[in-house]
Amino acid sequence: MQSEVRFSHSLTLLLLLVVAASLTGCASHDPQDENSTLVEYDPFEPFNRKVHAFNMAIDRGALRPLASGYRKVLPTAVRRSVTHFFSNLTTPRSALNNFLQGKPGRGFNELGRFLFNSTLGVAGLFDIAGASGMERYDENFAETLSVWGVPDGPYIVLPFLGPSTVSDTAAIPVDYYTDVWTHYDNTSVRDKVWALRLIDLRYRLLGADAMLEESQDPYVTVREAFRQNRMFRIYDGSPPTDE
Repeated sequence: MQSEVRFSHSLTLLLLLVVAASLTGCASHDPQDENSTLVEYDPFEPFNRKVHAFNMAIDRGALRPLASGYRKVLPTAVRRSVTHFFSNLTTPRSALNNFLQGKPGRGFNELGRFLFNSTLGVAGLFDIAGASGMERYDENFAETLSVWGVPDGPYIVLPFLGPSTVSDTAAIPVDYYTDVWTHYDNTSVRDKVWALRLIDLRYRLLGADAMLEESQDPYVTVREAFRQNRMFRIYDGSPPTDE
């Protein structure tokens, strides 16, 4: 696996190119066109479908088999602890974004969760805070930008990273650098843990495979699921009825 520095530089360059192309597309869009709201939301659909197909090919060839093997080999309790560990790593980032969104109570709650789970929960392997009744208020910088009123921009499918929007794409570097594990010094261990993190994430999405296989248009299914989940998270589970 490449080093984090090389990965970071490549990722940043990719994000800049994607955002630049997206902003160009936004500027050239004529609001007087008879395009529907959906077309305005997904003006790059031909490009997005190609990237979606590429991502699905990578998933079928590598990620899904790895995730399936991961589920078969490791006991449920171990998989649960791995998920808790990675969730705990994002808690400081979540606390920061709660503060940025004007939710200090939830921000301190997230800091408390991180403290309890990192100590009593053995580095986050056990969700002691959750067991004691402390809820999780997971937030990221993409959601913070939306709360601040930054326009979403068009829907974009990123290579390897999947569904996004212009504003969500711009938030990726911030989310990356505010992740605790990003700053772990041992690059060899860090890269292996990143790989395990990816496998754990894909394992938790295995339940959606059947839905995609039964869908007449998996691209549209993924896009609409992304949109609905995004609105659900931005509005903390209570999106406006018209949305």
